[in-house]
Amino acid sequence: MKNTGRCKELLVPHARVILEKAPVGSSRKTAYDLIAVYKNGMLINMDSQSPNKAVFEFIPKLFENVTLIRPEKVFGSSRFDFYIEAGARKIFMEVKGCTLEENGICRFPDAPTERGVKHINELVRAVSEGYEAYIFFVIQMESAEYFTPNRETHPEFAEALKRASEKGVNILAYTCAVTNDSMEIDKPCRVVL
Repeated sequence: MKNTGRCKELLVPHARVILEKAPVGSSRKTAYDLIAVYKNGMLINMDSQSPNKAVFEFIPKLFENVTLIRPEKVFGSSRFDFYIEAGARKIFMEVKGCTLEENGICRFPDAPTERGVKHINELVRAVSEGYEAYIFFVIQMESAEYFTPNRETHPEFAEALKRASEKGVNILAYTCAVTNDSMEIDKPCRVVL
């Protein structure tokens, strides 16, 4: 399973899943990767590598005049998912994949993330030094009423996200079009901090 989150609400007995066979000749101990799972008839992507790939493809639609997209760029003591240059704009972006959904409300994180809090604080610092900063929540399913931080699981993350928004960090959430073999960014999702 590529997604290291708990996902206890998705991986229940008799859940219908989509698997991907490991490459022929692979020395792996497992024959398949878990890619997606159905929950109440909705297909939810479980591949933790997909959100970054989907955002990479989406960045030129999000910003005009993109001249540089550099994955895994270090700033301070953090490594962010993307550094982007678009005209005179210099942008750091952190991507978070969200699979936790209940009654149409999507939340992140599904487990405490001290690293996530550290990234938020570093993005605030980047804004103070003249960069633009974004946290992009990829809702790895087709629909959601809104996105909100998971205060029950990690209140510190929720508070850091709210403070970051107040300090100029842009918080985005988008749903995805998910099929058996693909996932792409689809529609903006309302963010409630």
